[in-house]
Amino acid sequence: MPKHVAVLMGGWSAEREVSLRSGNACAAALERKGYRVAPIDVGRDIATVLAELQPDVALNVLHGRPGEDGTIQGILEILQIPYSHSGVLASALAMQKDTAKVVMSAAGVPVPAGVVVSRFEAASTHVIERPYVIKPIAEGSSVGVFIVTTEHAHPPQELTREDWVFGEQVLCESFIAGKELTCAVMGDEPLGVIEIVPTVRFYDYEAKYAPGGSRHVLPAEIKPNIYQEVRKLALRAHQALGCRGVSRADFRFDDRVGEAGGLFCLEVNTQPGMTETSLVPELAAHAGISFEELVEWMVEDASLNR
Repeated sequence: MPKHVAVLMGGWSAEREVSLRSGNACAAALERKGYRVAPIDVGRDIATVLAELQPDVALNVLHGRPGEDGTIQGILEILQIPYSHSGVLASALAMQKDTAKVVMSAAGVPVPAGVVVSRFEAASTHVIERPYVIKPIAEGSSVGVFIVTTEHAHPPQELTREDWVFGEQVLCESFIAGKELTCAVMGDEPLGVIEIVPTVRFYDYEAKYAPGGSRHVLPAEIKPNIYQEVRKLALRAHQALGCRGVSRADFRFDDRVGEAGGLFCLEVNTQPGMTETSLVPELAAHAGISFEELVEWMVEDASLNR
C-alpha cells in the first residue's frame, strides 16, 4: 500500500501563489515516485480536512503564515500526523527575524546590526544611518522590503498606507553591499553555495519567482575559504534555531572587507521554495540529488516532535 501524502500548499499569506507552484511541483514528483498524493489548498478549516483525510504524512509546502510560523506544525502535532521541515518552535523562531538574529548571533553566526520600530516611526525618520533595509519582521520572499539609500532624503511613505498588511513593526538593518549568497541544509549536511545575481534592482519577490528575474551562479565564485565558511555558518544557524529537514540560509558578503569579515546571515528559511526557479532544488541537483529524490527524502524524513 503506497504511503498517503497530504501536500499542504496555498494558504492565505502573501506568498500564496508561489506556494501553490511549489506544492503542485512536489505533488507531481511524488506521484511519479508512486505515492498516493492528496494536494490540499490550505484554508481555515485545515484541521477538519486533515482529520477526515487521515494521511500517513504531511509534506508542508506552505510559505509564510500559517505554514512557516509554527501554526500548521502545532495542528499536525495535535492530529498526530508526521510532517516535513521544522517543528513548532524552530518554525516560529526563524519566522520572527529579530528574535532569530539574537539566537544566531549568540551561536556565533554574524548578523547585520538593526533595530525594530513601528512602521510609522520608520516612515517619519531615518532610524539608523543610511543605507539601510526596511523589512517586515515575519514575512518571506522579500515582500514589503525597501532599500533606503543615501539618495533618499525621506523614508518610504508606503509604510503608512492603510492597506499595509505586513505587521505594525518593521526591522531596519544596515545594508550590506556586495554579493547575495545562499546555502541549503538537508538534514545535517550543508549543500553548495549559490550566488544570486538579480537582473532587476534587487533580489525581491519578482526576482525570486519570475523567469529571468535573477541569474544563479553555482558554485558561487568566491574564495574557497569563504565558500566553506558560508556552508559552516548555514549549518550552525540551522542547528542553533533547531531546524529540521531542509532549510536555506541567506547571506550578504561584502567582498571589499578582508576575508570573512564581510559575511552576514540575513535569515533562515524553514520552508524554502520548491518551484522550477527555486534555489534548494538547484542546490540538490548540484549535489547529485534529483527533484524527485529531494521531495521523497522530505517525505521519508517526516516525523512528529520535530
